[in-house]
Amino acid sequence: MKKRILIAYYSRKGQNYSDGSIVDLKVGNTEKMAGYIKDITGGDLFEITTVKSYPLDYTETTRVAQRELDDNTRPELKEYLTDLDEYDTLILGYPNWWGTMPMAVFSCFELVDLSGKTILPFCTHEGSGLGHSIQDLKSFAGNAEIKEGLAVQGSQVDQAQQTVSRWLKNLEY
Repeated sequence: MKKRILIAYYSRKGQNYSDGSIVDLKVGNTEKMAGYIKDITGGDLFEITTVKSYPLDYTETTRVAQRELDDNTRPELKEYLTDLDEYDTLILGYPNWWGTMPMAVFSCFELVDLSGKTILPFCTHEGSGLGHSIQDLKSFAGNAEIKEGLAVQGSQVDQAQQTVSRWLKNLEY
């Protein structure tokens, strides 16, 4: 039986930090990575989106994200995953915000039973790698098997297709 794959991700287009500058992205870096992964695996895509949009200004978004983290906020989502029974593997993508996943990712997965799933985490960042996101993921992943994560610098995402392909090839999922 073929394994079913869900590629769930949170991404932010618009103003982003890249190589020391603020740039305007039409498609967020994590969304680009999710697209590469879909092309390779054929998995289903699920975009995690918040009801309330973050500010357009990058610096203001970082302030809001810091406040959410400090307050342990769970932003309301436009759509929630309630049942992952049809999936064996969850490939979870997010930007590294303040050392971990955006709080919207916590909103999406804390109430979902991830037992028995294989999770492949990936993130985009501008120098902080995976931070402590894997440890935070373990806090709500139950007995899911968490494979080695992939961190790609956001400014390098456009050249990361081979990196993504090698990462997936090296993991048994």
